[in-house]
Amino acid sequence: MALRVIKADERLAERRGIKILVLGKAGIGKTWQVRTLPAELTLVFEFEGGELPLADWPGDLFRTRQWSEFCDVVVLLTGPNPALPASARFSTAHYEHVRANCEAPEAFERYRYVVIDSVTALSRVCFTDCKSQPGAVSERSGRPDLRAAYGLLGQELLAALNQLQHARHLHVVMTAILDERLDEFNRRLFVPQIEGSKTALELPGIVDEVVTLAELKADDGTSYRAFVTHTVNPFGFPAKDRSGRLEAVEPPHLGRLIQKCLGEGTP
Repeated sequence: MALRVIKADERLAERRGIKILVLGKAGIGKTWQVRTLPAELTLVFEFEGGELPLADWPGDLFRTRQWSEFCDVVVLLTGPNPALPASARFSTAHYEHVRANCEAPEAFERYRYVVIDSVTALSRVCFTDCKSQPGAVSERSGRPDLRAAYGLLGQELLAALNQLQHARHLHVVMTAILDERLDEFNRRLFVPQIEGSKTALELPGIVDEVVTLAELKADDGTSYRAFVTHTVNPFGFPAKDRSGRLEAVEPPHLGRLIQKCLGEGTP
């Protein structure tokens, strides 16, 4: 067995992709941020059914309501995971099957940016599929078992998102609706709106960057939109910055934010 250490110069020469979660309330402009990415290199998974912000955008969309179709495109974009058994999604067998049955699999090789709009809607598509699986039916009663279905949801959704995480050459942008709630002490909390608590808890650990697109107040009382990017912020929004290159509040331009995370010049 050959064990190979990747040298620093090789690692630094690799194409690097940023994995970023964009949170925000409904209607704040998360989908519109796709316009700040290079259209010719971007593929958008459209699950929301709300394409009006991208009506005249010249990039490519992939529409589906089938979990299996989403997974097929993901394995084409990322390549196979050779560690998985042949029966598993994202395995070498899965990859070869999809390539053999796709009209133009090489067309997916040109994308550098992948946008999931949104993980909120994607989680519902995945949950619908999980409820129809044999593992979501109680062996004792033969009736649907929602607890088992939610368990399958966590496994399936996180497996797909982890597959995207390990695609080093891709920038992956996931959007999600941000809910505002009150805890038992009447404190304000912000939680991503995603089916199943497991994915909502683990998703921030999968991505490199978590940013909240929010409406903030200037000193003169006027409102403006911005990305909140630091974990410790006065607004209580979920955020994190692994790059160490971002200010606590950044302009609402996703393309420039990705450039800044990579250290590619001064946006």
